[in-house]
Amino acid sequence: MTGSDGVQPGEGELRGFDRGTGLHGAEPPADHLLDPLTRTPADPDIDVYLTGTVFLDIIFTGLGCAPVRGTESWARGMGSSPGGIANMAAALARLGLRTSLAAAFGDDVYGDYCWECLHKGEGIDLSPSHRVPGWHSPVTVSMAYEGERTMVSHGHEAPPPAVLEQEGAPDCPPRCRAAVAALAPGRREDWIAVAAGRGSRIFADVGWDETGRWELAALEDLAHCEAFLPNAEEAMRYTRTECPRAAARALADKVPLAVVTMGAEGAYAVDSATGETASVPAIAVEALDPTGAGDVFVAGFVAGTLAGWPLADRLAFAGLTAALSVQEFGGSLSAPGWAEVAAWWQQVKSIDDQAAALRHYAFLDALVPTAPRPWPLRRAVPTIGFRTR
Repeated sequence: MTGSDGVQPGEGELRGFDRGTGLHGAEPPADHLLDPLTRTPADPDIDVYLTGTVFLDIIFTGLGCAPVRGTESWARGMGSSPGGIANMAAALARLGLRTSLAAAFGDDVYGDYCWECLHKGEGIDLSPSHRVPGWHSPVTVSMAYEGERTMVSHGHEAPPPAVLEQEGAPDCPPRCRAAVAALAPGRREDWIAVAAGRGSRIFADVGWDETGRWELAALEDLAHCEAFLPNAEEAMRYTRTECPRAAARALADKVPLAVVTMGAEGAYAVDSATGETASVPAIAVEALDPTGAGDVFVAGFVAGTLAGWPLADRLAFAGLTAALSVQEFGGSLSAPGWAEVAAWWQQVKSIDDQAAALRHYAFLDALVPTAPRPWPLRRAVPTIGFRTR
């Protein structure tokens, strides 16, 4: 995907396609769902567990430039959706993974909307989550322009969930195949060690180090992780290297699988257990809103890993899902499901002169339906319905 870089298609790159301007609906058609995993009765009920903060995202798109102080700007488009950790939760669920989310939800209309959208619309297990009386939902306003975005957020830390201290509270983290963790310097999350000790495969990303020290040893929970997926800038700073590929190789000395995302250059991965490396170019698209693209990439990679795909196929699939997501509003509701993947694959195969790039996605033939599907796919536009309590 191009993301904020806005790079045009080049040799070995697949050209993207306009998917329209509608937001995805909360529930994809049942006949478009696909379960990529092999399941047995002994497997956990939950495929992926994650925890974090859910925001109510309000996204303005179609701005000609960044807002100018002292002026009023009009956007050509607007959408609303659950954001924050909800981006990854929805992306996982839409790929057929049984997803469990632990988060705080306010008792305001924003909290009602996010809870209903994630639980009823996406089928996400919210039993580890809790509602907080009198606490208002965190809100982010995102403005997208020229492939970039500017965000303004507001919120307060949620009080601890008293319900989790009660007898009979849901097991948290639950028994699950995998968990996704957000690492931060100097912060240890007890649940990560617990999940890893129960056999869960831990996938981790990381944010910007506000301390400026960029000490890999400060990411204490990295020792429990099977895979670490930073972006190129983060990876190079943590490893003191000047090349994303060199950074990935250095990280592979610390974690079994290192994946570095490189924006318009795609992604590069090193499996230290097997010595295998993989590099997949990006799909060049016109980005409407890059919100949540990194979360969708991680979700795609987790899905491919749990399904047992080769490393190169996992990278290609993760990049594809991220590229499809940036062509829609929002983070969570723009995440593609198997219907979108199938429609894209059938469409892209009909375009001439893409043989060099198509080889990266040939594995999709054995996964997605082959029946023709309309392109672009259209989805209902969700709105927040304010109601009296």
